[in-house]
Amino acid sequence: MITTQQRTAPQSSFRRSIIYLFITMILLYILYPNLLLTDNDRNKSYPTTTNLSTKVESSSNHSSVTELSTTKKVVEKEPLESTRPAPAVEMIEQSLGNYHRYDTQLKHIAFGIAASSNLWETRKEYIKAWWRPQETRGVVWVDKNVRTRRNESLPEIRVSQDTSRFKYLNRQGSRSALRITRVVSETLKLGMKDIRWFVMGDDDTVFIVNNVVRVLSKYDHTQFYYLGSASESHIQNIFFSYAMAFGGGGFAISYPLAKELSKMQDMCIQRYPALYGSDDRIQACMAELGVPLTRELGFHQYDVYGNLLGLLGAHPVTPLVSLHHLDVVEPIFPGMKRPKAISHLLEAAKEDSASLMQQSICYDSTRYWSITVSWGYVVQILRGVMSPRELEMPSRTFLNWYKRADYTAYAFNTRPVERHPCQNPFVFYMSKVKYDRPRRQTIGVYYRHKKKSRYCRWRMASPERLDSVVVLKKRDDLRWKKSPRRDCCRVLPSDKNTTMILSVGNCREGEISELQTKKESLVAQM
Repeated sequence: MITTQQRTAPQSSFRRSIIYLFITMILLYILYPNLLLTDNDRNKSYPTTTNLSTKVESSSNHSSVTELSTTKKVVEKEPLESTRPAPAVEMIEQSLGNYHRYDTQLKHIAFGIAASSNLWETRKEYIKAWWRPQETRGVVWVDKNVRTRRNESLPEIRVSQDTSRFKYLNRQGSRSALRITRVVSETLKLGMKDIRWFVMGDDDTVFIVNNVVRVLSKYDHTQFYYLGSASESHIQNIFFSYAMAFGGGGFAISYPLAKELSKMQDMCIQRYPALYGSDDRIQACMAELGVPLTRELGFHQYDVYGNLLGLLGAHPVTPLVSLHHLDVVEPIFPGMKRPKAISHLLEAAKEDSASLMQQSICYDSTRYWSITVSWGYVVQILRGVMSPRELEMPSRTFLNWYKRADYTAYAFNTRPVERHPCQNPFVFYMSKVKYDRPRRQTIGVYYRHKKKSRYCRWRMASPERLDSVVVLKKRDDLRWKKSPRRDCCRVLPSDKNTTMILSVGNCREGEISELQTKKESLVAQM
């Protein structure tokens, strides 16, 4: 006879076996998918890293290629490391440094220039100064036919379409604003091949062509972009819009945005008959499209009168893209006609357009002079020590658009022109710039602009003894692919008492703009 204990023993062991089996199946169910995912990651990590390296190498600058190729060699030597997710993350982080650079070239840009037949004979000289036949692409749009001569370095000239069907109700403006509003759309309809950007400007707008390319290369041309800058005048911005790119300073519109604009622009124009100009109509249409202004400070409207020395001598740390209202302001180089002065400036741009107008600040520690260089344009030397914070502010050598000396009228900080006879700057304008191939540097010669000045009673050395300043500089075409920073300058020894020699270039490690006495410089070198 079988007892109860004998019956329950095999049953309990059977139950334990079932429970263990059930637990084992659950664990396998949980672990198996994780194992599959890990194997997939291992198989995919190496080719993914290679693909990233190949893509970035094909589109990045030289320095980025070097870094990525080095990383790729490390991966090939140690294939086991590629199975870890960390190297893949490193590759992505390295590629981000050049993520916003695109291969836009001059051939991808179409210029639309709005011109007036009444002012054509004068204004065409500005266009000749910056236009590059066989290189630049675009059209000059006029209100009626103008005379042209053979072999003039000018773009194609076309007459704008009739805009009499559109309403224009602004009593202070001109109906020509309607045809100028349609310049981008009419240029688009010409069907130029391989265009990525449309850049618009006036016939008195001068473009620094290489810097236009540099600025546009930062942006994805397949997206909707509306690039430009506001006016220097608060009142102008209030009357029109802070969200508007002023057309005289120039603005850029990406190709897909230009296509969308052309589809709706005529209807949009009809909705704003009371607006004054063409650029505010463009901005009104951009508002309907929902595209904001992307600010680029290198586009200069220059709604000012007088002398641009203060503005150009303290240019912001950004590429100089355009200059406008050149008929209103004084010639940027004294003693020259306006078009000639622009051509003279562009001679420096041929040698180093990336650094044109870029400011650098240094001090002569033995004579206690403050020195500011606007490369390719002017060198200014002041007695005494003025801080970089003050020197990087434009001095008010100009009046606002309403010809008033009102410093609150500007949309940026300014400083007053020095009235004390001992604090007036000594100004040296660029005479010539050439490239020294053996030393791989540019040599610029700047001569003093001599004018009568009041007697100074200070006993300190006077820059009046100097006739010229020589500026040595290494060319840096990649400066705008790095974080923006003002150049540093150094005073070098000179054999002539009438000549100062300056070295301008990238700041060294730990270098700042400050007045260093001999003791301080010795401590810094130790």
